[in-house]
Amino acid sequence: MKDSTRENLSYFGLFLKMFMVRKVITPEYVSYGSDKDQYLLYYEPQKLISDKVIIWIHGGGWNAGNPKFFDYVGQKVASEGYRMLSLGYRLSPKNKYPAQIEDVCKGYNEALRLLKDKGIPTDKLIICGPSAGAHLSSILCYSKKDQDKYSVDISGVIGYVGWGGPYSFDVPATWTLKTLLGQLLNEGYDRKDAEPVSLMRSNHVPMLLIQSRHDGVIAYECAEKFKERADQIGNSCELYQVEDKKNTHSWYTAGLFLEERSENKGLNKFFTWIESL
Repeated sequence: MKDSTRENLSYFGLFLKMFMVRKVITPEYVSYGSDKDQYLLYYEPQKLISDKVIIWIHGGGWNAGNPKFFDYVGQKVASEGYRMLSLGYRLSPKNKYPAQIEDVCKGYNEALRLLKDKGIPTDKLIICGPSAGAHLSSILCYSKKDQDKYSVDISGVIGYVGWGGPYSFDVPATWTLKTLLGQLLNEGYDRKDAEPVSLMRSNHVPMLLIQSRHDGVIAYECAEKFKERADQIGNSCELYQVEDKKNTHSWYTAGLFLEERSENKGLNKFFTWIESL
């Protein structure tokens, strides 16, 4: 069966499991703009086990999703004893790029302000995101151009994790990705200004790329090209190939947070890697 077909058939089981998640923690809502999607959710675990803070940027093809929809991610991360901030951003096609990265940077700065107001240190931050969120979070971490433009300070970031990211636009794209990029970018927009592999510059932040060879939306080569670029400029990068049976795009990029570390190797890799930093 084609991976794209497997992806489409996976949605029912994923959504069913997602809506069965028990809400244990009520996150704090913080708005950082006038648009309904310009907000973040802050999760404080019931039992804190780490001083590392995870900042998560959701996926959804740039045109769907928000932190409330992905509440189960915050519930899972908090249940593992980590503080987490989940950032929202304006969506396409109504809002064309660079509105999304502008919001991510603004939301990141608001997240730092919130942490400082709470007296929480901001020197052990982990930036991460799946799919479209991997695209945006990788630019946040590695694009000096965007950091300067939006006054972003990443000195407190100690790690980056991306799942299923469209890091390179030179790799042959699926019909789905072509359609989504067409909604995201204005005609004539220089794609290099939105391409993580072109924007990445050398810095101190190590990265973990989690990618599946059975992703029917994003080619595995996207991560390979991103790692190749990282190696060229001296950025520390580990590329982890998904081993779980649930290796379709939506399952391994976001659905993994619906499972336990003991049953999902990708989820365990994520937390194990963070613990090692």
